[in-house]
Amino acid sequence: MKLYTYDESGNSYKVRLLLAFLGIRCDEVVVDLMTDEQHSEAFLSVNPRGEVPALVDGDLVLRDSAAILVYLAGRHGGGWWSADVAEQAAITEWLAFAASWVQYGVFTARAKVAFGIPANGLPADFPGDVLAEARIRGEKSLAILDAHLDGREWLTLGRPTIADIAVFPYIALAPMGHIALTPYAHVQAWIARFRALPGFVPIAGLDDPRYRG
Repeated sequence: MKLYTYDESGNSYKVRLLLAFLGIRCDEVVVDLMTDEQHSEAFLSVNPRGEVPALVDGDLVLRDSAAILVYLAGRHGGGWWSADVAEQAAITEWLAFAASWVQYGVFTARAKVAFGIPANGLPADFPGDVLAEARIRGEKSLAILDAHLDGREWLTLGRPTIADIAVFPYIALAPMGHIALTPYAHVQAWIARFRALPGFVPIAGLDDPRYRG
């Protein structure tokens, strides 16, 4: 099994988190996003979208972090997924939240502030005020998440699932996009619980959101 990844990619980090929690070793191929290696001919032959992560397991190639999480959790167990259809739907609801609210909010703000790019397929010289829109969506998504976590330890099913893994990285890294977590006490408590899980591995920016300057 081979994972194409980049250390600072939050979506790649989601997969590395699940692998760590499951105790699964995987060959990693680093694709340097800072040198545009994701658009090289070699990598585009693996993922024509030019994105990480990508997972190759035999003849199976998966090119989306949510799909990879579902595959690994479904295949290897550990309580991160479920065999029950209603529970699968409850988890998937949060995978969708990560791909929409989180992606176009705190993800975009981090990309713009810390990496100087608008991300999400937009050109580097996109004229719109990407950061202002991202902050509005980011703060709204944090408010939604904070209200949901009032009285709950985990996003769904009363236990850690890939729902939590999918939402965690960019929410926890929100300060890299100059979006404060301090108004959201329930989110902060959830982040602390998540970081205390056995097997947790960190990513740059969790403790020092200004590490890129």
